This record gives sequence, C-alpha cells and structure tokens, in this order.
Amino acid sequence: MIDYLYDGTFEGLLTCVYHHYYTDKAAGIFPREEYQPSMLHGFMEVETEEDKAARVYEAIEEKISGYALRMVYRAFLSDAPGKETVILKFVVLGFRIGPAIGSLHARPEVYELEDLVRKVGNERERMLQFVRFEVMEAAGAASGTAPGAAQILYAKIEPTCDVLALAAHHFAERFSHDPLIIHDVGRNKAVFAYEGDWYVADFDGIHLPDGTAILQSEDERSYQNLWRTYFDHIAIKERTNPRCQKNHMPVRYWKHLTEVNGLTEPV
Repeated sequence: MIDYLYDGTFEGLLTCVYHHYYTDKAAGIFPREEYQPSMLHGFMEVETEEDKAARVYEAIEEKISGYALRMVYRAFLSDAPGKETVILKFVVLGFRIGPAIGSLHARPEVYELEDLVRKVGNERERMLQFVRFEVMEAAGAASGTAPGAAQILYAKIEPTCDVLALAAHHFAERFSHDPLIIHDVGRNKAVFAYEGDWYVADFDGIHLPDGTAILQSEDERSYQNLWRTYFDHIAIKERTNPRCQKNHMPVRYWKHLTEVNGLTEPV
C-alpha cells in the first residue's frame, strides 16, 4: 500500500481513486503541500489527469448513484483533515455494494462522510445569512461618464469550508440585475455573477479578471455609518447581550458584518 499525494483539486482526488484500482492500493490520499512522510508507507505524487478523473466521476454516478456523487463532492469541500481518505473509503464501499450504501448510515465509511457533508451544508446556510454587500465602482466610474453603470455589489467571506460555488446560485438569482462579487479572501477566489449567470475565478480583492480595479463608492461609507447608527439606536442597551449574540452569530463572521464590525468579542 502507498500514500498518494495530489494537487488539492477534485479532479486530482478522483485521479488518485483511479490509481487505487489500477496502480497500487492507497493507504491514504493527502494534499501534496500538507503531507508528512510516514515510515509505514511509501508515497507517490499523482499528476491530475482529466480522462482518469472523468472515468471515476462517471463510475460513481453509474455504479453507486448521482446522490452519492454529490455527497462525495460536498465532502471534498470540507476543511476537515483526512477528508480524502474518508471519501476513498466511501467510494470503495460504494463500488462494492452499489446504491444500497445510501441506507447504511451506521457504517463508519458512510457516517464519517455524511458528517462532512452536514458540516459543509451548515456552512453554506451561514453564508446565506451572513453575507453583507457593499457598493463598489470600477476605476474611472466615479467621474460620472456612465452613472451607476459600473457599480458592483461586493462582499467578503471567510468560510471554513469551500462553499463559494454552493452559495453562488442563490445570490446570482436573488440579485440577477446587479453585477456582484463574493470574495473568499482566505482562498483568493471569488464568484462573479450578473443576470443570473456566474463563474468562479481567482481574485485578489482589487482587480477584476479583466484587470480593472474596483474601489469603494463615495456613498458606501455614508450608508454603512447610517446602518450602524440605526442598529445602535434600535438596540435596548439594558438588554445588550454579546454572549447571546455570539451563540446565534459566531464571532468569526463579525468582521465582515457592517452592524457588528468593531464590537469586542465576548469572553
């Protein structure tokens, strides 16, 4: 048995699953940059191959189920250490027993993967609740040559799981008439959406894919101050309870929420 090292992509993981069956059994699958060599197993660096990944993708869908394929993908989006090996064990069992795996919730291979899927789903729901947009402008738009035409809705997020693509459709539909960017600052990528269509690309937080810089609009800071003032005035100071706030709205989201940015974290 051997440890497989891959590039961190979903296609790379599926390529490793292919080699598990056609090269050598995998003791585990690990991201290349995070791997710690073991005295128990040798290792092999696996280059991502689209054709091999596609064969595994199609095999999971046909021999297990489309639902199992979606679960595998969602589990891959988790930030949990060892997720790749959990996925491998699930897929191996699924190839052995087929669609029946969907009812074996007590099997370790199944409930460990379902736990990852549940955590990813919970993180997606939090993103739908806690994303806050601000109005940005493409560089040069402030001159007034095309009023409002270059305004962009922009939001920062820092999710633990890679849920950017899972939340994209919701926001693309909801704000279908507004260009928007949802920026995962920890992973340096963003969703770009307009008129219901969206795609994910690398993003540095400053420049659009075409190289145009974006800046906060002149009115945005005033709007944020107005919102904070409103939020402060509707609060009943005697009933302020930061600890309760923390329970309902985890502190790790606070720095990107206009209404609570700057509040002291409760002890």
